Amino acid sequence: MTEKEQIKTRILEEIESTQGLVAKYRELTKPIAPENAIGRVSRMDAINNKSVNDAALKKAELKLKNLQVALSKIDDTDFGICVRCKNEIPLGRILLMPQAITCVNCAR
Repeated sequence: MTEKEQIKTRILEEIESTQGLVAKYRELTKPIAPENAIGRVSRMDAINNKSVNDAALKKAELKLKNLQVALSKIDDTDFGICVRCKNEIPLGRILLMPQAITCVNCAR
């Protein structure tokens, strides 16, 4: 398996798992119906949990979008090249974070 095939497989795996997370967070962020007979404290907890899940949903959706962009650009000549320093991004970083557009040094 070539590096590009390895990266493409990894991106597809990440897309699949991230789509699962997005679906889970969408379910968890549904509005809390006022007619639910839960106590005031429980309702406050539910509202707090919803805001935490809203933030997680946004993060997962952004990751999914970035993964889809990475997949669409995998055959570009500059794929795997840091956008800041123009050095090659190590394969290990790309496999760990396929959506990465910077090397570790530039990401800091």
